[in-house]
Amino acid sequence: MAEESFDNGDCYDLSSLLATEERDFLIRNNGDQVKIKDLIGKTVGLYFSASWCPPCRGFTPSLIEVYKELSSKGDFEIVFVSSDRDEESFQEYFSKMPWLAIPISDEDANENLSGKFNVMGIPHFVILGKDGEVLSNEGVQLVMEYEAQAYPFTPERINQLKEEEEEAKRNQNLQTLLVSGSRDYVITNDEKKVPVTELEGKMVGLYFCVGSYGPCIAFTKKLIELYKELKKKGENFELVLIYLDDDYEDGFKEVLAQISCVALPHKDKKIEKLARYFELSSIPMLVIIGPDGKTLNPDVVELIDEHGAAAYPFTPEKLAELAEIEKAKLESQTLESILVSGEKDYVPVSQLVGKHVLIYFSAHWCPPCRAFTPKLIEAYHEIKAKESEFEIIFASSDRDQSSFDEYYSDMPWLALPFGDERKTELSRKFKVRGIPSLVAIGPEGKTVTTEARHLIGSYGADAFPFTEDHIKKLKEKIEEMAKGWPEKIKHELHEHELVKTRRDNYYCDGCDSPGNSWSFLCKDCDFDLDPKCALKNVEKPKKDENMAETKDGYICEGDVCRKI
Repeated sequence: MAEESFDNGDCYDLSSLLATEERDFLIRNNGDQVKIKDLIGKTVGLYFSASWCPPCRGFTPSLIEVYKELSSKGDFEIVFVSSDRDEESFQEYFSKMPWLAIPISDEDANENLSGKFNVMGIPHFVILGKDGEVLSNEGVQLVMEYEAQAYPFTPERINQLKEEEEEAKRNQNLQTLLVSGSRDYVITNDEKKVPVTELEGKMVGLYFCVGSYGPCIAFTKKLIELYKELKKKGENFELVLIYLDDDYEDGFKEVLAQISCVALPHKDKKIEKLARYFELSSIPMLVIIGPDGKTLNPDVVELIDEHGAAAYPFTPEKLAELAEIEKAKLESQTLESILVSGEKDYVPVSQLVGKHVLIYFSAHWCPPCRAFTPKLIEAYHEIKAKESEFEIIFASSDRDQSSFDEYYSDMPWLALPFGDERKTELSRKFKVRGIPSLVAIGPEGKTVTTEARHLIGSYGADAFPFTEDHIKKLKEKIEEMAKGWPEKIKHELHEHELVKTRRDNYYCDGCDSPGNSWSFLCKDCDFDLDPKCALKNVEKPKKDENMAETKDGYICEGDVCRKI
């Protein structure tokens, strides 16, 4: 029997929710028992967590800080609902928690609560109000964003905090961004304190990074060059390091020494708040704050990657200027300008001029790459059979020569040599953010599309030559074909009936390739089959007295005849 679902505003009686026929108490980590009835009238948080869960172990210290601040009020309590697998793990984890718990021995109670509150992942924090009503099932996010300020976790309080945030954004300045509690300074590499007021009136870059992360290491080098160049020119620019790794203080000191800028202190509470405030989704990230204290540009990493110090001062006018320069570069792009580096002409490029060329960014260590490569090989042979003026160049992200050699040995096309510096430049030029990635270059040397991987996955060799006009005609052809497809099918790969459905950006459960336009879908199971997979091995509908099969493969039913 499925557990009942819940919504914010549902009400529960704590005794019936947390107690069983055999147990009317909760426990502390010293073994003391606390009657469940003692929680009635309090705001109660149900903390679904486990010792084996890294995100839980990361969140628990933050929750402990909030609990310590709120527990003195006398009307707030937390109950640990464990997903641990044995008594020893539970006890070790629970020993660090200052709140109550359901005994690990009461497996049914723990499981029932997880089901009742639809816990699909941990950590998960459900907050019940003083009358037992569900105030929020997003307690983890509330604690991370607002800490103890979120108390008493009512919708009214959360809305008030959001309004205050919006007001703070409207009135943003360096003080609101960088000052925290009793700290009104940033620090230097030699631990000197620099008042935040000394940064006011300057253009300031907030650099979010982790020292040991490859992309951060590479970008930090470029940032150091830019910083030195701007300082040499006397520009009124300063960098503030926002170091995101709590566990490695030596890494923080090392990066701060390399850049020789100022920083928020390691593990400062403002760091997490700034990451949320600027909606940090990837690193490195460099936010530019103008001399007026307002956000001038939310992230200039890509601009610096492409243009270096020429991107300064990162204003809309400068961005427009750079866009014109980039447009001119694209218009003058040739295959030689992409692939030839000085005297190095490995491919050889002269034999590729005038051809359709795909540049394949991939690596042996990448599972999606290994899954896509056989499909690309199949498409390669099909395209070559009808267009000899076509080639692919493998640009490897492998970590050693042997891995490169093993992976490349199955590929029928060309490659840049392992470790070729042009690979990094090509990744930057085509903004490759993940692999596998496939860039199509036309016979004139111009970029046709950077989304050729998706097009091959969706249309196979038919995607060639990858131009917008061709893909548009291909989609129109598919739309015409779709008129002849059955509305519903029964397929050997799935137990339920599949319905012809217009779908974009899905993955076929038959061939694990991306699909778009149309799918044969089971909504209940979220099961998709691309038409090319779905229309293979379709179970034929059973005939009845009103149905007859013609000799040329049609089935007639009523006044409609359709192809099988």
